Amino acid sequence: ADGIKMSKSKGNVVDPFTTIDKHGADATRWYMMSNSNPWDNLKFDEKGIEEVKRKFFGTLYNTYSFFALYANIDGFTFKEAAIDAANKPEIDNWIISLLNTLVADVHAAYADYEPTKASRMIQGFVEDHLSNWYVRLCRRRFWKGEYSENKIAAYQTLYTCLSTISKLMAPIAPFFADWLYKNLNEATGKEASDSVHLVDFPVSDEAKVDKKLEQRMNYAQRISSLVLSLRKKDSLRVRQPLQRILLPILDGEYEAQVEKIKDLVLAEVNVKQFEYVHDASGVIKKKIKPNFKTLGRRLGPNMKDAVQVISALGQEDIASIEKSNHYVLNVGDEKYDLTLEDFEIVSEDIPGWQVASDGELTVALDTTLTDELVHEGIARELVNRIQNLRKSSDFEVTDRIVISLKEDEQLNPVIENFGSYIKEETLADEIVYVSGEDGLEAFEINEQLTVWIGVVKK
Repeated sequence: ADGIKMSKSKGNVVDPFTTIDKHGADATRWYMMSNSNPWDNLKFDEKGIEEVKRKFFGTLYNTYSFFALYANIDGFTFKEAAIDAANKPEIDNWIISLLNTLVADVHAAYADYEPTKASRMIQGFVEDHLSNWYVRLCRRRFWKGEYSENKIAAYQTLYTCLSTISKLMAPIAPFFADWLYKNLNEATGKEASDSVHLVDFPVSDEAKVDKKLEQRMNYAQRISSLVLSLRKKDSLRVRQPLQRILLPILDGEYEAQVEKIKDLVLAEVNVKQFEYVHDASGVIKKKIKPNFKTLGRRLGPNMKDAVQVISALGQEDIASIEKSNHYVLNVGDEKYDLTLEDFEIVSEDIPGWQVASDGELTVALDTTLTDELVHEGIARELVNRIQNLRKSSDFEVTDRIVISLKEDEQLNPVIENFGSYIKEETLADEIVYVSGEDGLEAFEINEQLTVWIGVVKK
């Protein structure tokens, strides 16, 4: 094998109505299958195919391209023995657990003649878990450091996911699936088949499914999403470090689960530390009101009285509902058993903090910025601009560079405290100050700071 191929697919293409070669057979078929069952009517919309091409096929192609780029640099061909789960990072075992759950669910969907369910599950796995979580959180493992067991584990894990996805999607997207499978398998020789359509359909390995691991990674995704939404609300870029997250604890099991994924969450949202709160009633205040969508028709004429009762519930009542997922509502002569979905619960911001909730989960984000945090944020912004310059200059990912910065007093504490970090992240051997702007490009870091940067190969 001569490395992981980077060429684009060359499959036959069709358009069901007018332009036979505009979108391709696979994208058209995937759009139609994922939108409605084959026996149902479909209101055809060409924009839907474009969205499928961008969100699903584009994401899958970009994920494969990322893998191929670094696999070729490191010469990965899966020649090493498969690394045991006990020696792999938890995030590898998580995505493999989800993959095996997906295999079982997709197999069941196909067996029930439900290709719509199958395609939606495959698409959700690729977009929400493989690309937007696993690859994004593990990307440093691929491009940074020596060819270690940790890096090999990342390659093996992503290869397994991509190869399996090619087999799962083959009944609906035969051309792209075959292209993906061949590019992977021809480089490794893992399987003897020349085509994805000649291999056995994947079988789920129940021994690799870990539901507790899937649950705590779900916590990690939801907590991260809440924190990122709070950053956006307060216009705080992710590259700006923050000091702490306040996390109300539901129970001992929840705390134990979160403790195992806290480092991953902190790295994802760029916050320094977690602080657990076992009684948040004195710190985080919440408001509650009925969910009219679920209760309106059910309560009928009692709805007006229900609004008064529910709106008057205190912090302890709200906490009890969130923990037990149950509440008995007494209005008039009637009793109603309600669950968490029958309420709308929102958290109130507290001075210096932003608060958000997702079901039973609540987070509070400390938005106070110290000088040290601001300087670190500028350093991260510099890394981003320098990486963009490397890319626009067509440097190889392994090229060493020298960074030139126009003299600016605001940069002195940044370079003094975070110069080593900047050099390490950008493969720079040296950072030098210059007095002029010749050969440099201007970049706005924030409203108060514009920096002039230049990079040259070492």
